[in-house]
Amino acid sequence: MAVVFPLTLVLMGRTGNGKSATGNNILGKKAFVSKKSSSCITKTSTFEKCVRNDGQVINVIDTPGMFDSSSESGSTAKEIMKCMELGSEGIHGVILIFSVRNRFTQEEEATIQTLQNTFGSKIVDYTIVILTGGDEFESDEDIEDYLSRECPLALKDILAACNNRCVIFDNKTKSEEKKDEQVKELLELVKEIIDQNGGQPYKPPLISNQKLAKEFDEVKTKLEHFCTQDFNSDPKLEEKLNEFMLEVSNTLERQLEEEREARRQVEERTLKIQKQYNDETQKLNELLRCSLQRPPPVPVEVEQQSERRLRIQSLFTSFKRLIRQLLF
Repeated sequence: MAVVFPLTLVLMGRTGNGKSATGNNILGKKAFVSKKSSSCITKTSTFEKCVRNDGQVINVIDTPGMFDSSSESGSTAKEIMKCMELGSEGIHGVILIFSVRNRFTQEEEATIQTLQNTFGSKIVDYTIVILTGGDEFESDEDIEDYLSRECPLALKDILAACNNRCVIFDNKTKSEEKKDEQVKELLELVKEIIDQNGGQPYKPPLISNQKLAKEFDEVKTKLEHFCTQDFNSDPKLEEKLNEFMLEVSNTLERQLEEEREARRQVEERTLKIQKQYNDETQKLNELLRCSLQRPPPVPVEVEQQSERRLRIQSLFTSFKRLIRQLLF
């Protein structure tokens, strides 16, 4: 792998899929808190880095369970903004983490829609899927075997959107060789993404703090240059200085306003989408409750009633899934 500049990877997935453990294996050290839990261990987006033996620097951003059904709208919006800030210099890979052990949820089924509505449609060009639970695979099994055997249809759709970029991770293995092979396979896919995108990382549409700091440094340098000039010998210098300061002030004010507006739009969009979904789900649940409580027009067998209930529940589950996909 010939990439020498730092690579920034963002880990996303719901609680219990092994995000933090995967991040630790990528980094080759225990940087993120990782333990089995039904509640979110990672409370806020965190940033860690490592230098591999070949000199490659890898930055890893671990995020909370953004696709958890229990995620609150406000906290999700804030974490999206923080994730954007941490990756403001460019994201080389968005790593979606799913587990072969866990049931695929409605929130996960809408993953691609959520990503595109939040980060823009181009984000899928930088997305890779990692399937954790690799220890459950037989030694001669690969991803193709899993896809043909028991892969959820929604996951197949996600893989298709990501151009089938997928790696199987065994986070329980004690074999350093296997750990290294997994990471190498992932980094090869990241390199493929970089090549396909002309060497350019994905950059969130926000002004970074680093960029503002750089511009302030440039302004400081120019001001220091003005200070070395003899204002008495050149009466126009003061006028030039005032014009420069006014230009700088207007430029920075405009950039800060653009950033504030971008932040506001992302937060509002996230809150609106989640509120729509919650409202529609509540309506559907109420319709389902009323439908199941309504007595049948003619006597039917108990077994037929049970089958009817199951059919209705299945119909509403499918409809709720469709509503979420449309909203996200």
